[in-house]
Amino acid sequence: MDSSLTPAALRRRIRAGEHTGNTSGCAPGFVQCNIVILPQEWAHDFLRFCQANPKPCPLLAVSAAAGDTALPLLGDIDIRSDVPRYRVFRNGAFEEERADLHALWQPDLVTFALGCSFSFEEALLADGLDVRNVSEGVNVPMYRSSLPCTAAGPFAGNMVVSMRPMRAADAIRAIQICTRFPAVHGAPVHLGDPSLIGIADLHHPDYGDAVTIAEDELPVFWACGVTPQVALEQAKPPLAITHSPGCMLVTDLRNSQLAVL
Repeated sequence: MDSSLTPAALRRRIRAGEHTGNTSGCAPGFVQCNIVILPQEWAHDFLRFCQANPKPCPLLAVSAAAGDTALPLLGDIDIRSDVPRYRVFRNGAFEEERADLHALWQPDLVTFALGCSFSFEEALLADGLDVRNVSEGVNVPMYRSSLPCTAAGPFAGNMVVSMRPMRAADAIRAIQICTRFPAVHGAPVHLGDPSLIGIADLHHPDYGDAVTIAEDELPVFWACGVTPQVALEQAKPPLAITHSPGCMLVTDLRNSQLAVL
C-alpha cells in the first residue's frame, strides 16, 4: 500500500477497484472510520446503542437524511464505493462481501461512521511504541469478548476487542496516550489474562490476524468498532451493511482534531 496518498486520492483508488485490502497505514494523519448502514426504521435504536456504548461505538458522523450517500463532515465521500470491502447481513446473518454497494443501495438507508483504532495507533507509533500488527504488516487481531454492551432496543451483545501486545511500561504509556482520544475508542478496556474477558486463545482471533506475543509482553485490549456486527447478529434487521474488518473509510478529518488534551 502507498502511505503517501492523500485520503481523497486513496478513495479514488478504492472507487476504481485499485485498492481492495485493509487500510492500516494508509493516509497517515487522517481519521479512518468503521461503517454501519441500516434501514431508517432501525437507525434510531442503533443511534441510541452508540450513545450508550461510546467506547466500542464512538460516533463521528451520520447521514444527513435517509438515502444520502454523502458524509460531508468527513470529506467528498460516496459511501456506496469508498470502502475497500463491505459485509452484507440479512436478518442478522452474514450473507456476502461486496466491493461496492451500487446494486444494493436503497432510498431508506442511513449511514453511521464510527471512530477507528487506526487513529490511536498513529499516536502510539509517534511515541516510539511498537504496534505489532503494523510492524508485522497484518490486520490487527480482534476477539469476541464477554464484556457486555448496554442494550438499546433490539441492539445488544458483547464487545469485540482488538489486541496489541506490549511490555508493562509500554502498556502504561499506551493508556496515557489513548486517553486523549475518546472519539477513537480511548484507553484500553483490559490488559493481561484474556480468559478474564472470555477469550480462550489469543493465537486464533475471531477477526484479523494473529501477531507475535513475546514472553515479557502483556496482551492489551481496546474496545473495537467490529462490536456493531455482533449487535446486528442479535437485532436481526432485514438488511445491514458494514465495512469488512480492517477495510475502513478513510476521511479528510485529521487525527489531531480528535485529541481532547
